[in-house]
Amino acid sequence: MATNNGAQSLLLTVNGEKREVSACDVRATLLDVLRDRLALTGAKKGCDRGECGACTVHVDGRRVLSCLTLAVSARGSEVTTVEGLAASDGTPHPMQEAFHAHDAFQCGFCTPGQLMSAVACVREGHAGSDAEIREWMSGNLCRCAAYPQIRAAVAEVASQGPAKGATA
Repeated sequence: MATNNGAQSLLLTVNGEKREVSACDVRATLLDVLRDRLALTGAKKGCDRGECGACTVHVDGRRVLSCLTLAVSARGSEVTTVEGLAASDGTPHPMQEAFHAHDAFQCGFCTPGQLMSAVACVREGHAGSDAEIREWMSGNLCRCAAYPQIRAAVAEVASQGPAKGATA
């Protein structure tokens, strides 16, 4: 539904919950709507140009850079943010547990995007080797250079089978 200034009412399903955003500017990015309108600040605004991957979320199961995605394009889609990875009872996702076990958090700024890409990497079947993980995670930058720990976490979850690590 359009309003007089090009803004629209937007209904999104975010982390399994229907959320309405009233008067959403049609130019607003999914990242800005998630952070500023829905108070879901897990996805980070790093470069704001799609170069760092800190804003990675899943839209209908596919990883996307939310800083380059218009919020209106996600209308009717299932959006999953890092806040939606854990089970409803608070149990961490297996990838979150693996990141913790392998000390892949470091400063933590890139962690939400790394986690979302890592889950997608396993789900997509791109975690068969260290080289494959490196290639398919290459869109997510880490200032602390925790890449070996991140790849180890992804490999661990991938070794548990697709049912264990690909959910979310």
